[in-house]
Amino acid sequence: MIGSANLNIMVKAARRAGRSLAKDFREVENLQVSVKGAGDFVSKADITAEEILKEDLMEARPTYGWLAEESAEIPGTDPTRRWIVDPLDGTTNFLHGLPHWAVSVALEHKGEIVAGVVFDPCKDETFFAEKGQGAWMNEGRIRASGRTHMIETIYATGLPFAGRGDLPDTLQDLARILPACAGVRRWGAASLDLAYVAAGRYDGFWERRLKPWDMAAGLVLAREAGALVEPLAKGDNIIESGSVICANEPMFERFAKVIRG
Repeated sequence: MIGSANLNIMVKAARRAGRSLAKDFREVENLQVSVKGAGDFVSKADITAEEILKEDLMEARPTYGWLAEESAEIPGTDPTRRWIVDPLDGTTNFLHGLPHWAVSVALEHKGEIVAGVVFDPCKDETFFAEKGQGAWMNEGRIRASGRTHMIETIYATGLPFAGRGDLPDTLQDLARILPACAGVRRWGAASLDLAYVAAGRYDGFWERRLKPWDMAAGLVLAREAGALVEPLAKGDNIIESGSVICANEPMFERFAKVIRG
């Protein structure tokens, strides 16, 4: 793999954590699972994967900050850089034996995501990107789709589960977009949704109330593949607001207009 030292560290860490998760995935019925909230679970496998990532990333770059799903935030002695990590994006899929989940690792520099890795162990697909260097999947470069007709496009989103209050907004979104396109997919892993936009598999993606670790790596992947990325509400900060809209360049304005109503 050609990339910076940081990117190589990220890829190796994500793959090691992914191999650990894959081993547990084969024995998913025996996992120790605790309820973290309505429809939101955390497993022993999830925590172990985060420990692997923390060990590899913080040992390699001990001055960087740390932001991850399952552990406390750590401010770095280098205030300009931090790791943003989701050890298991798609936990509910994982716990149900559905082979669609990923390890997500991003590097933030001065408030901007400058590198990202999304590793899907089940399909042996490693998506990675660095600012200004394009986006890649395994050994090949990837690019956002070139579709220009809305009726031919498919999009991805998340659907609110128990305990969330944004169902009315999502239903309105779907009422506007479904009649205009070829379909909408809900696969339950935002990092992979954004990676799939980068790879041209989806033409766009939108979602509300995401956490930074859900989307950080995917944002740089999509941008480096030529997709456009904006906050759902203009003027917001994507990471802070948790809302994002993303699409290939030819379709972005039309797609955004439909979703934003």
